[in-house]
Amino acid sequence: MFQNILKIPNVLPSFPNLFISVWLVLHALLHKLPSNTWILYLKLKTSIKNMHFSVDTANLKKTANKPDIISTVEFNYSGELLATGDKGGRVVIFQHEQESKNRPHLRGEYNVYSTFQSHEPEFDYLKSLEIEEKINKIRWLPQQNAAHFLLSTNDKTIKLWKISERDKRAEGYNLKDEDGRLRDPFRITSLRVPVLMPMGLMVEASPRRIFANAHTYHINSISVNSDHETYLSADDLRINLWHLEITDRSFNIVDIKPANMEELTEVITAAECHPHQCNVFVYSSSKGTIRLCDMRAAALCDRHSKFFEEPEDPSSRSFFSEIISSISDVKFSHSGRYMMTRDYLSVKVWDLNMENRPVETYQVHEYLRSKLCSLYENDCIFDKFECCWNGSDSAIMTGSYNNFFRMFDRNTRRDITLEASRESSKPRATLKPRKVSTGGKRKKDEISVDSLDFNKKILHTAWHPKDNVIAVAATNNLYIFQDKIN
Repeated sequence: MFQNILKIPNVLPSFPNLFISVWLVLHALLHKLPSNTWILYLKLKTSIKNMHFSVDTANLKKTANKPDIISTVEFNYSGELLATGDKGGRVVIFQHEQESKNRPHLRGEYNVYSTFQSHEPEFDYLKSLEIEEKINKIRWLPQQNAAHFLLSTNDKTIKLWKISERDKRAEGYNLKDEDGRLRDPFRITSLRVPVLMPMGLMVEASPRRIFANAHTYHINSISVNSDHETYLSADDLRINLWHLEITDRSFNIVDIKPANMEELTEVITAAECHPHQCNVFVYSSSKGTIRLCDMRAAALCDRHSKFFEEPEDPSSRSFFSEIISSISDVKFSHSGRYMMTRDYLSVKVWDLNMENRPVETYQVHEYLRSKLCSLYENDCIFDKFECCWNGSDSAIMTGSYNNFFRMFDRNTRRDITLEASRESSKPRATLKPRKVSTGGKRKKDEISVDSLDFNKKILHTAWHPKDNVIAVAATNNLYIFQDKIN
């Protein structure tokens, strides 16, 4: 255990007083996940002005096995639970612990609540294709009772999971003994009333529905509708509408597959339902466009209601223009007034009432524009970064390379770059906002753009729906930053 005091300059005074407690969680449990993965907690209480942290370390594995790489991160509607999916088909759920009387300055930690295998590798014998077990997306359903429900999907199959607790068991059966063996009916001389006895808490994950055989291409998005009865699933060329109670059929509401596949010019990259209007949804394309559709207009929404596209500057057009303009993520704001899109170099905020250009544009890593050729050669230019809103829609967050993640304050247009890594959490270390030098003289606290590690990338991020708690996935590590009370 090390006690440290960190200092950070006040570069972002308008940020929502981001006092942070951080848990750096390696994506595994010693007792529940494979033995080749480990767990590390980094508790970091910080603000943009001042930082203090303590570190508890366990054995660490410096290189990540492919099945342990986190592929999605998602808070539930209350923020009490945080689910992660990985390339091994596993889902790990963390629960927000209640505030401790011994440590009132902390609001509680996120500890492992449940771990289960959601998907297994499969093989399509008709097409001779292997279907990976990787979890592409997780979406929570609003809680209706004591149990929690979530949707998880790989490339082909969507599953509805029920997460429930059991802390009592029935004892005193008439027809069987306590060990489960059947009793001889002729030896039963009295009638017993079974009673519930307390037992250790058991968290069970059981599949309630399996939605399969509806997508020819790889599923890239699922989104629960605001009616809480239906949800969307999108692949490269089609979007389907499902009812949560019906598994054997779905309605195809978007189909952009041309009669001749040689005429294909774009694919669907992401889709999301409106947070308040169950008839409205949007989907983005690899051409950098967003289409808003209204299901009241027609059963097949091939004709969009609104079309969002920013005109391209002819002077800046290059060989890579189409690739970097592809939208990797689209998210409605909680208010439903705005939507946010992430392309390779920037994040854009759109007003749903203005289609011709975004109202806000934030450059994430513009310094990489000169490196596009090498990024194309190592395939990094095709990385799909996600983005997220904070609970009040006043700030946004997205990932970058070198385990950097960017946060933008919409009110003041100030931004900050932070790094999520074990190296920055060493004893007596100073965790500062990071800056990237693009040329010329490099300051002491800056990192050269040529020194960035493109194998370290933060693709998946999530923001607590109510509090200043963020989750950042870096390879097989999960970093959770939590707001701290003075």
